[in-house]
Amino acid sequence: MSVSPELILQAYRVGVFPMAESRDDPEIFWVDPKFRGVIPLDGFHVSRSLARTLRQDRFQVSLNRDFAGVMRGCADREETWINDEILRVYSALNAAGEAHSLEVWEEGALVGGVYGVSVGAAFCGESMFSRRRDASKVALAWLVDHLTRAGYRLFDTQFLTHHLASLGAEEISRTAYQARLKAALKEEGRFSETPLAGSGREVVARLTGRG
Repeated sequence: MSVSPELILQAYRVGVFPMAESRDDPEIFWVDPKFRGVIPLDGFHVSRSLARTLRQDRFQVSLNRDFAGVMRGCADREETWINDEILRVYSALNAAGEAHSLEVWEEGALVGGVYGVSVGAAFCGESMFSRRRDASKVALAWLVDHLTRAGYRLFDTQFLTHHLASLGAEEISRTAYQARLKAALKEEGRFSETPLAGSGREVVARLTGRG
């Protein structure tokens, strides 16, 4: 089943997203969860250990530098819903400026990252990966800071996991999500136009309200 980037964007605007059963299944299906995971942009939890890691600045962070590498990293696991069609259409969305990635680097190697789709002032996170301890947490911390400064109102994580819950994510009903999405679509986020700002220490200060 081949889908267009335009159809994907239309789906996000009504609260639906695509998945595949596995990397080897060529088909995709549409998902509209009864309960949705979101990270409140003013409620990201920075633990002491994460704050310490961020302040050390031992990772380097970038935007849209290696979108394909992030997608491959997210798919590099025993079981994945990212098939060739998902890779194709999201790469096209990235080329069109509609999908974005945040990369985490260590000594020139890609060790973590997250990618998603931007619609209005909503960022719909798709997947993340980590090849070093805390790399995915660092990615999310920088992403939440970036989305806040870029004018976003909603950070959708699709589902709630224990990992995301430890960082402040919460689960809301489909009705509540639709209301938040409708409000976010009235505004426009500026993902690419807003550069990453400052150091890890400054990110911690902003996320904890001490910036």
